[in-house]
Amino acid sequence: MSLRPRSNGLARAVLRFRPAAFAGTFVALFLAVAIVSACGILLETGARASTPPTRYAEAPVVVAADQQARLQMGRGDGAYEVSAPLPDRARVDAALLERLAPLGRAVPDVVFPVRDAAGRMLDASGWGSTAFSPAELRAGRAPAGPGEVVLGGADGPDRVTLDTPAGPRQFRVVGRADRPGAWFADTEARSLSGHPDALDAIVLFGADAERARAAVDGRAQVLTGDARALDARLAGAQEVLTGLGGSFGGIATLVAVFTAAGTVALSVGQRSREFALLRAVGATPRQIRRTVATEALLVAPVAGALGCVPGIALASWWFGQLKAKGAVPADVDLVVSWIPLVSAAGLALVTALIAGWAASRRPARIRPGLALASAAVERLRPGWIRTPLGLAALAGGTACATLAATSSGPDAANAALGVVMLFMLAVALLGPLVARACAAVFGLPLRAGSASAGLAAANSRTHARRLASAITPIVLAMAFSSTLVFLHTSEDRAVRQQQEAGLLADHVVPLDGSAPHGGTDGAAVDGAAVDRAAVDRAVAAGAVALTRTSVLTVVGSGGDRAFHTASAQGVTGDLAKVQDLGVRSGDLSRLAPGTVAIDRTLAESTHTGTGDRIPLRLPDGTPVRPEIVAVYTRGLGLGEVTLPAADLAGHTTAGRPTELLFRGPVPEGLGPVLSAAAWTSEQSVDRQLNAWANTTMAAVLGGFAAVAAANTLVMTVLDRRRELHMLRLIGSTRRQVLRMLYWEALLVSGTGIALGSAIALATLTPLTKAMTGSAPYVPPLVYGSFVAAAVGLTLAATALPARRSLRLSRT
Repeated sequence: MSLRPRSNGLARAVLRFRPAAFAGTFVALFLAVAIVSACGILLETGARASTPPTRYAEAPVVVAADQQARLQMGRGDGAYEVSAPLPDRARVDAALLERLAPLGRAVPDVVFPVRDAAGRMLDASGWGSTAFSPAELRAGRAPAGPGEVVLGGADGPDRVTLDTPAGPRQFRVVGRADRPGAWFADTEARSLSGHPDALDAIVLFGADAERARAAVDGRAQVLTGDARALDARLAGAQEVLTGLGGSFGGIATLVAVFTAAGTVALSVGQRSREFALLRAVGATPRQIRRTVATEALLVAPVAGALGCVPGIALASWWFGQLKAKGAVPADVDLVVSWIPLVSAAGLALVTALIAGWAASRRPARIRPGLALASAAVERLRPGWIRTPLGLAALAGGTACATLAATSSGPDAANAALGVVMLFMLAVALLGPLVARACAAVFGLPLRAGSASAGLAAANSRTHARRLASAITPIVLAMAFSSTLVFLHTSEDRAVRQQQEAGLLADHVVPLDGSAPHGGTDGAAVDGAAVDRAAVDRAVAAGAVALTRTSVLTVVGSGGDRAFHTASAQGVTGDLAKVQDLGVRSGDLSRLAPGTVAIDRTLAESTHTGTGDRIPLRLPDGTPVRPEIVAVYTRGLGLGEVTLPAADLAGHTTAGRPTELLFRGPVPEGLGPVLSAAAWTSEQSVDRQLNAWANTTMAAVLGGFAAVAAANTLVMTVLDRRRELHMLRLIGSTRRQVLRMLYWEALLVSGTGIALGSAIALATLTPLTKAMTGSAPYVPPLVYGSFVAAAVGLTLAATALPARRSLRLSRT
């Protein structure tokens, strides 16, 4: 008569009498759900992000330009579109105003910055905009002709000088409004904006949207409802959120799934003796599998439900930081729905079921008579499913590493990103084989040492599966943290080196009225801003004016083409006096309207060179094809695209230079002055955001992997209480047992550090070569802190439960 235990009762009994195994599984699934749900919330927020139409809230129909650059890819049924947000505001042709006028009342709208004598920046527009963006007069009248302006505020002088994109002008103040700003007559506002033939938008009153779409005939967008928001920052925010939630979320999900699956498999594998005993007394394979599945159903839903709470908290903190750093508009709200939460909890449940099923296959299939004998010895034969998959991942990672090393530009970057994923997949699948090989190599010096060291080497070699479960999370933590952090340090070092070598100017004057962080020389940061006349005089005296902005270009080839936002500098003056761009081919003296100089990495990415024409999108989306007259090597630090400032005229909202560069002394009255050393120490907002994002992602992934590693080590040590007690019974001292465990912990951490560092190096070398042209830069102190953290965590996670187990063994 065979014993047929009830699976549900067995699972509940294990939960009651062996809570340590369930606790380890619970922690792994709990953390996995937290990470996956947080990334899912950010991804959904990016997909649904919107802002209210503040400026055009009272406008029924708005005609505006598309704020995205678009590129058609593929043909026929496989055709699709890639897009990217424009660096600046795209505008509509002013000629559309005449075509739309018969449909109803058409109000032209332009918004541009002006600066008063005190250096304050004001948003300026035509008085006609008050029809949909109300501003009431407190005193005086509306502007009716040239030279007249309405200013916000209660009082002030009757005549003012304002620096506009068209240059400084004097105006008579004819009225005072109830809110900050400056309003001109509509015709004059268009001429002062710097782009008189283009409008920010056309607002229609009393017109049908469909008739307006027919009238514009695809030359602009006709917007109603929430689409009227026209927030240029929204597209960038969506890109950031979807990038974090999608790209990073995919990596985090893969890491979480493999880590959680490994923990579940370890928990099931630790009870192989119990399953063998059940088989010996008559339990069927189906009952064994049902028991494991029931355990997963008991733990995974609870871990999923509770893990969503820190997941929401992590997403809220992350989203708040992005808002504080200006990457997300203040009007965008975090979207928390059931979709990412249920998806994360469901993923945890599926992971637990599949991992438990895979781990229970062997004890469930074995014949009852051989069950106990087989459970006493760890299987040495590699699995017939995971081993071929692991070898395929290893071959794929090697192929990607080779491709990345022999390619350049985005091809190298794309291939390098596959290196870390495939090698990590190979480590996870080939874990026992890798662990056995590493134990054999790193165990050689241990076998020549003390008895405790030799026993540690023998244990590690014999129990390779147990060793692999502990090594994999450490490899994950080292590989991903090193890749993310050292990618930033390599880029930051290359930028600083290029700036130090390429900046010949002695002083830099910011022209936006404030100096970047890092200190100034001369006048205070809040001094008066530089007006246009002073800039013209400085350039005439030998200074060089730079207009820093961005342009779009298409990089890659074939189906891998995509838009790339390239940093650009528009030049007025003799650039060779203040910058050494490191020209590799061509001649910068040929730089003239209709020509451009580009960085070598951009030339490689676009497959162009000196004498070719490169398709660009100017900041407002205007397509141009300038001729390349020079290719240089210091674009990462100084600007990937260099072109005459005249080619940017009318294509930026500010319409003025952003920096003045001087060789020698700086004339008085120009405001804040940065030394060359102070200027090179500054970071752009984008670089600061990228540095923070990389560090945060490394902390999230590294922290998750570190906790998973500690969790696995604690589970492993607690499961060895009988083994440790036996060592004490045969005469080993407490110190000898602890030393053996310390040597095992050092073997685990050393193997994980070595493999993780190798994967990170294989990824970083082609990636930094494509981005900076140089080898990766690894700060010794930062890397040393990673190593110390891995070693310290491994020793602590081993020593604490081991000491407790040894204390209990005495009683």
